[in-house]
Amino acid sequence: MKWISGILGIIFVWTAGQAQTNPLVTPDSLAQQRWVEEQYSAMTAAERISQLFMVMVSARPEQEEASREKIERLIAGYGIGGVIFSKGTPATQVRLTNAFQQTTKTPLLVAMDAEWGAAMRLDSTYAFPWNMTLGAIQDSVLLRDIGYQIGTQLGQLGVHLNFAPVLDINTNPDNPIIGNRSFGENPEQVSMHASAVMLGMQQAGVLGTGKHFPGHGDTSVDSHKALPQVLFDRSRLDTMELKPFRDLIDAGISSVMVAHLDVPALTGVPGEPSSLSRRLIQNVLQKELSFKGLICTDALNMKGVTGYTGVENASLAAFLAGNDLLLMPEDLESDHGILLQAYLDGRISEARLALSVKKILMAKYKAGLHKTQVAEGDNVTLHPANYELLYERAMEESITVLKNRADLIGIKNLTNKKIAYVKFGEADHDAFLEQLRLYARIDEVTAPDISSLNRELRDYNLVIIGMHQSNESPYKKHAFSDKEVFWLEEIARQPTSNTILTVFARPYILSDILSYDKLDGVVMAYQNSRIAQQTAAELLFGVFPSRGRLPVSAHESFPEGSGLDTAPLFRLGYSVPERAGFDSGRLSRVDTLIQNGLDSLMFPGAQLLIARNGQVVVHKAYGKPTYESEREVSILDLYDLASLTKITATLPLLMRMEETGGIGFDTTFGELNPDYADTDLRDVTVLKALSHYGRLPAWIAFYLDTLTKQRKPSPDFYRQNPAEGYSVQVAERLYLTEAYQDSIYNRIGRQSLKSNRYRYSDVAYYVFKKYIEDSYGDTLDNLAQDFLYASLGATHTAYNPLETYDRDQIIPTEVDNYFRYQVVQGYVHDMGAAMQGGIGGHAGLFSNANDVAKIMQMYLQGGYYGGKRYLESRTVEKFNKCYFCNKNVRRGVGFDKPQLEETGPTCGCVSHRSFGHSGFTGTFTWADPDTGILYVFLSNRTFPSSSNTLLIQSNLRSRIQQAIYDSLIN
Repeated sequence: MKWISGILGIIFVWTAGQAQTNPLVTPDSLAQQRWVEEQYSAMTAAERISQLFMVMVSARPEQEEASREKIERLIAGYGIGGVIFSKGTPATQVRLTNAFQQTTKTPLLVAMDAEWGAAMRLDSTYAFPWNMTLGAIQDSVLLRDIGYQIGTQLGQLGVHLNFAPVLDINTNPDNPIIGNRSFGENPEQVSMHASAVMLGMQQAGVLGTGKHFPGHGDTSVDSHKALPQVLFDRSRLDTMELKPFRDLIDAGISSVMVAHLDVPALTGVPGEPSSLSRRLIQNVLQKELSFKGLICTDALNMKGVTGYTGVENASLAAFLAGNDLLLMPEDLESDHGILLQAYLDGRISEARLALSVKKILMAKYKAGLHKTQVAEGDNVTLHPANYELLYERAMEESITVLKNRADLIGIKNLTNKKIAYVKFGEADHDAFLEQLRLYARIDEVTAPDISSLNRELRDYNLVIIGMHQSNESPYKKHAFSDKEVFWLEEIARQPTSNTILTVFARPYILSDILSYDKLDGVVMAYQNSRIAQQTAAELLFGVFPSRGRLPVSAHESFPEGSGLDTAPLFRLGYSVPERAGFDSGRLSRVDTLIQNGLDSLMFPGAQLLIARNGQVVVHKAYGKPTYESEREVSILDLYDLASLTKITATLPLLMRMEETGGIGFDTTFGELNPDYADTDLRDVTVLKALSHYGRLPAWIAFYLDTLTKQRKPSPDFYRQNPAEGYSVQVAERLYLTEAYQDSIYNRIGRQSLKSNRYRYSDVAYYVFKKYIEDSYGDTLDNLAQDFLYASLGATHTAYNPLETYDRDQIIPTEVDNYFRYQVVQGYVHDMGAAMQGGIGGHAGLFSNANDVAKIMQMYLQGGYYGGKRYLESRTVEKFNKCYFCNKNVRRGVGFDKPQLEETGPTCGCVSHRSFGHSGFTGTFTWADPDTGILYVFLSNRTFPSSSNTLLIQSNLRSRIQQAIYDSLIN
C-alpha cells in the first residue's frame, strides 16, 4: 500500500517450527534467537506458564507500598511475565518499575493503555490529542511524529508495550466506549492514521498493539459491562471492521488485542466472546490475516467475558484459543494453577506453550529487555517543549472548516468589523477569547435571554459563537442544550451580522442542530484544550490554512471527509520557541536579563515580544507600571513609544505617498512647506532628512519659551481648563494656546543648518507631519488609524490614548518636575509632541509590544499583512537602505540600521538588511529579513525620572538581542 513505507519483512526461522514473517523479529535475529532460547531453557514449566500473565498494578502514591508488595509477591511466587500500569503518577510508576525489574528473574514486559500518551493513565504527564482529532489530519508524517513522541514518553517510564493504536471503525455515534478513541469511520483513513502512529511509536522502541480485534466501533454496549454484539455478515466485516487490522499487520504491528465481542460471523458460535474463539484467532487472525506477532486478550476481568459460562476457565480458554498474553485475570493464582494442570495433563502441549512464551520473549528482546531493565528515574521529563509544539501542529492540521460562506474565514477587512463573542457550553473559554483579542477588538456579550442578547448584538456585524465542552475525558458525551439550539438559530437569522460557530467538542454534537443554512461559518475544533482554543482563534484570523477533514459523519450537511481549504493571510501566530528554531532553555536567558534590569532599577516594568518567521515565541510582561504599583504589567498595557512613532505612524504614510507620487526622495523642504522657500531649510531633501543627514538640529526645546522665569507654565500660553483659543491639551489640566502651533513651525524655519555630518534629529518629523496632514486634509492620528491600525488589528495603538483606554491601562512615563509638574500618564512624554496636542510625527503614539510587532511584521513581509497589501515590497526595500554609508551614516530612510563600526544600536549580530528604531522612554524594536527575527522591547525607563540612564548605559536591549540570536538552534 502506498502509505506503508519502510516496512521490511524479516524472515526468521525458528527450530520450533516458525518460518514466516514475524513482526517481533529484530535485525540481529540470531542473537535474539539465542537469548530467547537461553531464557526459555532456564524456566520450569510453571515459570513458562507465568510468562503468559500480565497483571494490573496501581501507580498511585498512596498505594505504592501495597503495589510493590503485591507484585513482588507474584514475581517471587510465580515469576509473572509482565505488568500493566493503571492510574497514578510517573514518579511512582518509575520507582515501582525499577523495583520490579531488579527483583524478577526474567525481565518483565511493562505495558500501558496510553492511546493519547501516558496522560491516559498518569497525572502530571502530557496528553496528546485524541484519536478522533488526529483522524482529521491528512499529514501522515505528522502522525508518525506524534506516535514517535508517545513512544519516547513511554520509554522514559520504562514501558515496552502500548495497548494502542485503536483500530475500531466508529460508525456508531452512540458507541459508549470507543467514540473519540477511534480515528474515524472510514476504514482506509483509519488504516492510514493508525499505521502512521504505530510506525512512529515502534520507531521509538515501544511495541504497538492494534485493538480491539475484530472491531468494537459499531457497538452500543461497553464490553466492560456486558458482551456487545457485532451481527454483521462476513462481507461487511471484511470491508469495514477487519480492514485496519489487515493493513496494520501488513505494516508490521507487533501485537493485536482481541476484544470481548459477540461476532458470530467470525466465531461461528453466537454468544461466544471473540477473545475465547479458536476459529476467530487461529483461522481469521493467524491464518487469513497471516499475523505472527503477539496476541493478547482484552482484560479478562471485564463483564464481556466473565459473564460467559460456556467455558470452565476464561484464562485457559483464551490461551487454547490462541492468545499469548492473558491480560488482567480475575484470579491469577487460581488461573495459573489451572493452566499448569492442563499442561501436566497434556491438554496444553509443549509446542503450544513454547509458541506463546517464545513470542513473549521475542517481544521482550525487541523492546530492549535483553540489555536494560531500568527506567530513567524519578526525574523523568514528560513535558518537553517538543510535545507542546507537536500538539499545536496537530491542532493546526486537524481543525476543520465545514462552512465558509463568502470566504468569511479567515477574517479580513478588520476596519469594517465589529466583532462579538458569545459563549455556549459548560467548559472554559478563556484561552479562545484571549487569543481572539490578539487579532482584533472582541467584545464578550452576555444576556439573560435571547431577546436581550439580540438587542446587544445589533451593533455588531460579526458574531463568533464558541461551543465549549469538557476536555477532561474522550468518553464524555457532548450536546447542545435545547436553549443553545434555539439561541443559535435566533442569532444566525439576524440579517445585520455574520455568524461563525466554532465547536470545541466531539463532532457528533453537530447532529443536535437541525439546519446550518443560516450560519455563515462552521469550524470543528474537536477538543477544548488550551492549545485547541488558541489554534482555532488563529485559524479564524487566517494565521494558517485550513486542511482538516471530518473523520466521521456528523450531520447530513457534513458527511465524513467534509472540510474546506482556506488560504493563509500572513498574520502573526503564537507558538513555542522550538517552532521558530529557538532553544527554549537558551532563550530563557532573556528572562534573566530583564529581571536583572528590574533588580538594577533600570525600569519599573517592561513588555517583550520575540518572533521569527511569523511565529511569536515570547510574549511577556515583566515588573510593575511603577515601583510603587500593586499590580503587575499586562501584555495589553500601553507604553509611550516615543521615537518608535517615526516608523509606526509617520513613515508608513510617507512610504505610501512616495508610491503614489505625493512625495519623492528629492522633494525639498521648500517644496513641502512654501514658508521655508527662503530659509536655510529650503534645499534639505526628504532622503537626507529621513536619513538624519540633513544638517538639521537634533531637537528644539519649544516648551522653554512658554515658561515663566520660575520655569512654570506661563499664563500667557496656558490655561488650566479648555477655553476659547486654548484647546491644545498638553497634559492634565494644562491647555496650550492654539496660536503656538504657528510659532513651532516659524521657529523651525528660522533654524540654521548644522555641520555636514550625521546628526539624529526629530525636527524633520514636524515638517513631515504638517505636509501629510495638509496633503490629506486630516490629522496624523486619524490618517494612521485609517491607513494602518484599524485594518491591521492594532487594537491597542493610539495617539492620546486616554480618549479610548482607561488610565490604569496606560503605563506612566515620568514624574515631570520641569514643565508639566505632574505624573505624565496617558499624555505623550515628549514635550514638543505634547505641545502639538499629543500628535507628533516624531512621538506621541502609544501601543503595546503585540501591536508594534504587527507593524514590523508587515514591513518584514514586504508591506503585506492579514490579507491586505499596505505597501509594495519595492517600497519597503527602497526605504530600508543605507544611502550614506560611505559618509559614515548608518541610517536608512526613516529606519535605523545596524552600526557601521563596533558600537551602535544593535548587538552586532544582526544582518545588514535588518532595521528598527529605539525610543527615549526605553523602547526598542528590530526586524531582520535574513533570519526572520522580530524583537520588541517596551519599558518606561524614564519613570520616575528621565535622568535614569541605566538602561542605556547597560546596553541591556542589545544584550537581549544577542541572547535571542544565541538561542537559535542552527
